[in-house]
Amino acid sequence: MPYFAVRPEVELFATDEGTGPAVLLLHGWAGDGTDWSPLAADLIADHRVLVPDHRGHGRSSVPDGPYDAKTLAADAATLLRACDVPSAVVIGHSLGGAVASALAVEEPALVDALVLVEPAQGRHDDLLEPALEAMRADPYSAAAQVFATFPAPDSPPWLEVWRRRRLAGTPLRVIADVYEQLFAGPDALGREVVGQSYLSRRRCPILSLYGGASPTFAAWDRALPHGPHDEVVEWPTTGHFPQHDDPAGFSALVRRWLSGVL
Repeated sequence: MPYFAVRPEVELFATDEGTGPAVLLLHGWAGDGTDWSPLAADLIADHRVLVPDHRGHGRSSVPDGPYDAKTLAADAATLLRACDVPSAVVIGHSLGGAVASALAVEEPALVDALVLVEPAQGRHDDLLEPALEAMRADPYSAAAQVFATFPAPDSPPWLEVWRRRRLAGTPLRVIADVYEQLFAGPDALGREVVGQSYLSRRRCPILSLYGGASPTFAAWDRALPHGPHDEVVEWPTTGHFPQHDDPAGFSALVRRWLSGVL
């Protein structure tokens, strides 16, 4: 069955396809697992690919909360155990990147390697405060403004329409709570001051990938402690969704890096 009870009040919708080494794909804020369809279609040929919708997103339950990255990581850990997956490569986009890192810190035995795509981390408090105020005042309008910055210059219009429609279908309190719990408070993993210490606790190989609008975040990532197999890659021709802007190139990059670390 595609629904998994990870808490008494929370069921995650997740697909589980293919055979081989396990890969867990974690989507971003106000999205769902279909964000990973191009990569999943490629990896299913020789991997076991698990693709959940986070709580509050897609077809999963919408509990009152919480929606912080550590809670979403705990959901993912419960899903892996429910599927008898001892460990997996974890690939996370945006919010999913923060969740993937939290999973690697809190449950290191479950994570063989991380691929972080435009991860939601390293945000400076001075830049966050006006964004948080806007999100608290009008979550949907503020989120729509954020989403408007995501496309690459040559992204097809239908992708933007699709993303806006999913945003519109995400409950307002989920939009607001995810953003608030990721970027506000002493344990908010997206904040620069929190991430510097917390992310230093990751011990698995890490590939971090940034689109053309994120050179500052890529530079911040490079300044973190890294292992011998880690890479921080900038891809200037892509936007916030490299897996959509160049699906074949993205899959090739992921496969090339994984072949060198596993």
